Amino acid sequence: MSTCSSQRSTTRWIDYHARMLLLPAGTQVVTRVPVGGARDVIPAGSVAIVVEAPTDAAHSYRVRFPDGFEANLRRSELALLSRIKEGDLARADVLADHELREYVVYRCVVGSRAYGLDHPGSDVDRRGIYLPPAELHWSLYGVPEQLEDHAAQECYWELQKFLVMALKANPNVLECLWTPLVEHAAPVAEQLLAMRSAFLSKLVYQTYNGYVMSQLEKMQQRLRRGGEPNW
Repeated sequence: MSTCSSQRSTTRWIDYHARMLLLPAGTQVVTRVPVGGARDVIPAGSVAIVVEAPTDAAHSYRVRFPDGFEANLRRSELALLSRIKEGDLARADVLADHELREYVVYRCVVGSRAYGLDHPGSDVDRRGIYLPPAELHWSLYGVPEQLEDHAAQECYWELQKFLVMALKANPNVLECLWTPLVEHAAPVAEQLLAMRSAFLSKLVYQTYNGYVMSQLEKMQQRLRRGGEPNW
């Protein structure tokens, strides 16, 4: 029932992390910004080749242009030539220069651990909201609707996505607003918690009833097969 299992969002998240890897020497790239050359300014959109990669993503690449001129450029100032040829705007390349988790404004624990129903083998399920800066929201590339880390059992929805789901009485989102175990809440999240009752409507009957009925059906199927209820 959770929207965190969306295949499209999962692929987007994997693609984002894959592009965090350093570009090796020999990679053909295209500049996103003008570069001061030996004689004239080299315009944005010029092709170059990586001749030296940094030791980490925080430092610059050394690239060489066809005329032999070399310059130091950050990852955000470069696009992969192969992606440009494919017609891709290299959206993930741009996002790779931003650690989106820095913009998490609300983080909470949901599920069994939030209500003292956990056992030693229970996972710690964290959910929350992230709010990227306007420059990313308004860019051509946009931002992911949600950030997922399946290994860590974490999912953070972009604020607008979170609000829309709350208005639709999504059980997973409403639980985030009422969980007793809040780990972090920025001022904007505190305002949201203060008005959380505004998201309660008659839609709750439909969404929660649908969930309960699906669980009862699973239990009945298990009993028909001679199994025991999964308490």
